[in-house]
Amino acid sequence: MPKLKAHFVKHGKFELPRKKTMKKWIKAAIERDTELNIVFVDAEEGEAMNSQYRHKHYATNVLTFDYQHEPVAIADLVVCVPVLIREAGEQNKSFEEHLAHLLIHGALHAHGYDHMNDEEADVMEDKEIAALVRLGFANPYEDRVLLKA
Repeated sequence: MPKLKAHFVKHGKFELPRKKTMKKWIKAAIERDTELNIVFVDAEEGEAMNSQYRHKHYATNVLTFDYQHEPVAIADLVVCVPVLIREAGEQNKSFEEHLAHLLIHGALHAHGYDHMNDEEADVMEDKEIAALVRLGFANPYEDRVLLKA
């Protein structure tokens, strides 16, 4: 079983699940020993970071700064809580369900997975779905599956 070292930091007054719970979610996705720093930010800080590092002038749900994939995955994840809350509402999900998805998504990026083309996206989404379903959450892409049918 891969080991997970996770450090959580809040920049703002957010109610978050217990660290133990968030670690359980991340562990469902990791494939090797992993070291993550997870920072929770407000919309202003999220927009500033997305603008600085991705040259996109809006706050996004999660940013992954992956530094190393092998032999240990090492990365920083930045979760923008207001975007998370908005998206959870738009997608009719609980805060916890969407946060679990974003943490798994970021952890997979830390392992080198990406979604820059359809083939990569299919592989990454299959891994996200498998991890979320193992945790008892719904398939976050189920609406897309229905559209393809």
